[in-house]
Amino acid sequence: MNRKAFRDGIKPGWHYFGRKMDVADFEWVMWFTSFRNVIIFALSGHVLFGKICSMTVPQHRAVMYMLYGVLAVLGSMGLVYLMIILSHCLVLYSVALAKQKWLCYVAGLCCLASFKVEPFSSWQSGFVTGAFDLQDVLFYGGSGFTIMRCMSFALESSERKEGIYSIFDLLKYNFYLPFFFFGPVMTFDQFHAQVSTRELRRKDDEMRNIRVHALLHVGAIIAVDIFFHFFYILTLPSDLKFMNRLSDWSLAGLAYSNLVYDWVKAAVMFGVINTIARLDHLDPPQPPKCITMLYVFAETHFDRGINDWLCKYVYDHIGENHDNVMKELMATIATFAITTLWLGPCEIVYIWSVFNCFGLNFELWVQKFFQQEPFAKLEAKMSAAMSRRIRAVFGAANFWAIVLYNILALNSLEFALLVTKRLLLTGFPVSTLSIWFITYCGVQLIKERERILAIEEEKCDKAKVE
Repeated sequence: MNRKAFRDGIKPGWHYFGRKMDVADFEWVMWFTSFRNVIIFALSGHVLFGKICSMTVPQHRAVMYMLYGVLAVLGSMGLVYLMIILSHCLVLYSVALAKQKWLCYVAGLCCLASFKVEPFSSWQSGFVTGAFDLQDVLFYGGSGFTIMRCMSFALESSERKEGIYSIFDLLKYNFYLPFFFFGPVMTFDQFHAQVSTRELRRKDDEMRNIRVHALLHVGAIIAVDIFFHFFYILTLPSDLKFMNRLSDWSLAGLAYSNLVYDWVKAAVMFGVINTIARLDHLDPPQPPKCITMLYVFAETHFDRGINDWLCKYVYDHIGENHDNVMKELMATIATFAITTLWLGPCEIVYIWSVFNCFGLNFELWVQKFFQQEPFAKLEAKMSAAMSRRIRAVFGAANFWAIVLYNILALNSLEFALLVTKRLLLTGFPVSTLSIWFITYCGVQLIKERERILAIEEEKCDKAKVE
């Protein structure tokens, strides 16, 4: 094993047990190690402040959330950063007054590019004085999510038939602290409708569900911390010599584990924020769907808020019902172009976007092909179970395509190429077919679960109608 490759990814951890910690993921280390106390203090203050406001002045709670958010941003990042954010809000509000969607898109994407493309990003960040480890993360996180929220506001305002929302509505929307720096993005129409509700009532067992989810998140944090001190799944792929000595099964398992970890991280980080938002009587975007349950590109995402934003304003807007091949191609290209800008243009993001864009379109092409004769007639003669089995064969291949495409962004191009080569070339036919068969069985179980849930949902809908 090359110890030099591990030097940057492994740091001192549990001193009492003599274990070192995998610190390859800076987001997790930032949230739950380096700045844990600061983040807990800020969010706890919001929860306490929000509870007092909900009990005393529920009709003005959105204003109170905004004031707390503004003060938190001012205290953490300074006056100059707050002025930069407010200037972008003012620009996009001014554009929204024209009620022209195309102008909202152009202005919004230009503002987003100013934080993602050099030299504009460095020029703006240069105005923010001071230096602390979290500054860059907070600067670009808050700025990026601000632009996405302002675009949502502008697009919703352009669709409003009578008048336009006030700039005060935009500020209340943008400076809701739990969402400000790290997301998720909640579209303006949903946030405005929910935060404007004056009668604050909870559903049966809602507080119990919030407590259960909070305990699950704590349990997940402890479990991940244990894994980081015993299984160095994020740092291992950096040592390609060691990776070459692993078996095909071990390599495939490591690639899959990396995606599972990234899903757990997203689920916990967004879950913690969502729990706070639910305490404020909001219904935020849910955590991402478990990676193990994904076998189609159309459902693949790690940030449901950004995914919902892109689907509403880009993908569904251009692709409509997603039946037309050309419209689907245009919709996916536009969606991944904006996603590339959101993530920050660079070589690895370009490659990731191209492959995922191709995967999404290829699904539709295959679907359209098998809807032609004689395949349509053959499927019509099959039983539903046989149809699911055949679809699961393609779903298993799709699952590994999703894994391989996404470890590009999570690890490195070299590791992704190594896994692809071992699974498709040097591992063929024994490793390739055996892994495919195991995955096929898993997809079958997932499809059966989806079928049962669909039947139960249909029964519930019938019961409500009766």
